[in-house]
Amino acid sequence: MNAKVMTLNEIRRTGIQLLTQNLGAVGMVRFLQQSDTGWGDYTKERGQWLGEPSLDEIATGIKNMKRPEKKHPAG
Repeated sequence: MNAKVMTLNEIRRTGIQLLTQNLGAVGMVRFLQQSDTGWGDYTKERGQWLGEPSLDEIATGIKNMKRPEKKHPAG
């Protein structure tokens, strides 16, 4: 295993090279297509993850994310 720290681009390039060497070009493409499709139904399941926030709740959340965190003085 290569212990060198690699950039994301290097990892992607190396991965594609290894897939192509081991699976051939067609197998590499089929693997990537299979990996990208995912599973489930995002549209149906997103309500379970996100709930049904009101527009006001969304706006408040955005404002809170933009607001710099106040640091309290030590003591």
